[in-house]
Amino acid sequence: VHAADTNGCALDQLDVTALQKIDSRITPNVFDVLGVENSVRSRTSHGGTAPDRVREAVRAARERLNQPSNGG
Repeated sequence: VHAADTNGCALDQLDVTALQKIDSRITPNVFDVLGVENSVRSRTSHGGTAPDRVREAVRAARERLNQPSNGG
């Protein structure tokens, strides 16, 4: 984050070489999760923000709403 701030850009706009100067283990795959859209899409665990998880949550909520009331 500091490197992006210093360079006046977003984290996902740094090149992989600049990121590898921070940590040599960084690979080009890092761009799969950097940036807002990629970050949201990568959250695939139950309840996550990935589009498929959100659609699942919406379907489940609609099913609950369409169930008959328990008298309450």
